[in-house]
Amino acid sequence: MTDLPRADIQGFILRTYAMPLLRILALKVEQSAAARRFLGKLAMAREGGNGSGELPQLATAVDWDIKPQYCLNIGLTYAGLAALGLPAASLASFPAEFVEGAAARAERVGDTGNSSPEYWEEAFSSPDLHILLFLFAQTEEALEQAASRLRAGYAETGAISELSAHDGRSLAGNTAHFGYRDGFAQPTIEGGLPPAMPDVLPQTPAGAFLLGYPSQYTDFLYPVPAPGELGRNGSFVAFRILAQDCHGFEQFLTQAARETGLDRELIAAKLCGRWRNGIPLSLSPNFPDERIPLEQRNSFDYVPSESVPDAFDDRRGYRCPLGSHIRRMNPRSSAVAGNGGLKHRIIRRGLPYGPPYDPANPDDGIERGLLGLFIGASLKDQFEFLMSEWANKGSFAPGLRDTTDPVIGNHAGQMATGEDGAGGTFLIPVEGEKRPTALTGLARFVTCRGAAYCFLPSATAIRYISALDGSADRP
Repeated sequence: MTDLPRADIQGFILRTYAMPLLRILALKVEQSAAARRFLGKLAMAREGGNGSGELPQLATAVDWDIKPQYCLNIGLTYAGLAALGLPAASLASFPAEFVEGAAARAERVGDTGNSSPEYWEEAFSSPDLHILLFLFAQTEEALEQAASRLRAGYAETGAISELSAHDGRSLAGNTAHFGYRDGFAQPTIEGGLPPAMPDVLPQTPAGAFLLGYPSQYTDFLYPVPAPGELGRNGSFVAFRILAQDCHGFEQFLTQAARETGLDRELIAAKLCGRWRNGIPLSLSPNFPDERIPLEQRNSFDYVPSESVPDAFDDRRGYRCPLGSHIRRMNPRSSAVAGNGGLKHRIIRRGLPYGPPYDPANPDDGIERGLLGLFIGASLKDQFEFLMSEWANKGSFAPGLRDTTDPVIGNHAGQMATGEDGAGGTFLIPVEGEKRPTALTGLARFVTCRGAAYCFLPSATAIRYISALDGSADRP
């Protein structure tokens, strides 16, 4: 396959920026024509990068000679496309899950109870959420300068109003708030850029992440929104604000260690599938072996495969439990329901928010979590499938007894097993034993505080939208 047209593709689809700062601006279109012109000004630099204009420019996937100080990306909700004045025929060409939006489909992905839209931050339960601007930066100065220029640009004409802003900051050692080193497993896209971390699995067809190309399914392309200049080279993202109960997670580890006699760090590794330093259990099942180089910590499979013929055969989950978080989200070549372990891969971006968790001050009342972006050509076949079928169903693989993902799962549907009359169960298979070790009383450690489904238009699509004259037929 020939190289993809990187200057037309939003940069964070094909590359990890590896920038420590992120600000997400949630916006409402107030005046459609002026808002279209504003967006068009963000995509004037056809060569990509930051550009040299007054406004920050859309970051595309072109090669860098020098890494920029910031990168800007743009997401548009279905309501946003309508507010911008897209013709009715174009609006009708988008897939149903995007049209309905994250709030309407929350129950499908387990966003119930305290994670349901009625408890979301106001901007994300509002029909007025139209645009998300994703601003990544290397320094606080670069972030503030670029954000100020953006705000001045959309406030000047009253074209757009700001609903909310959300800041993410990387933590020491590239860890998430639960203490695990993150950022290992990203797919390699055919015709795209090499991944920051080597991926031993087969390359994923470009059409799994970009509209207009052959997908991961034989002889199938995901429908491209019309006209072609609007849809081609675009993608979709599920944006989520995910609050993490660090104190509850650490308490669970302590209680489970007390009840089972297992080391609490081994329990943490079993829940995730990796030790907290990022070493996968598949490569080092007994201790977090720091001798394994960083670039090899994604070089494994759960069964011998064409890409990893010498992989340890762990089909029963004695090393890495079948229901562990990373095995559910990326089962690699292991057998799963539907036999599609490599068909639902997803691109993950984002950064933590909130200060690091301090065990000495566990009840500080400060919310912390993840600003997560989950990118794919199909919200339904990728993000929603992962959450509904693999994270929140025990039918993901045989022997899981209707359990859910121990880290991100919604355990409300499981039989009550905790001391407080609620909670989920996690099973750790033990070689030589008929019954697995069962950890009970799992709480909901991750709560959704807001979500949005966005279209990620190409640079060409943004210029197309900016050139609409507002006279087209609308619903």
